[in-house]
Amino acid sequence: MLLRLAYLTVTNTFAALRLPPTGDRDKDVEILALRHRIIVLERRLGADTRVKFAPEDRALLAALLSRRPARSCAD
Repeated sequence: MLLRLAYLTVTNTFAALRLPPTGDRDKDVEILALRHRIIVLERRLGADTRVKFAPEDRALLAALLSRRPARSCAD
């Protein structure tokens, strides 16, 4: 599992470096599209079935989300 986590970290780091700089609107659209893809996948799996992330996927998501700036009340 640790080797897989290291592999995912390295590959996602290189993928992030290849991303062109985009505006906040483009990023928001991409996030909405990815959320929709998860919803469609859950719908295909069944009514009560949710997508299950592996521990290494959860660790990567937690690391990515911890880097997000906190939103202020004015947002």
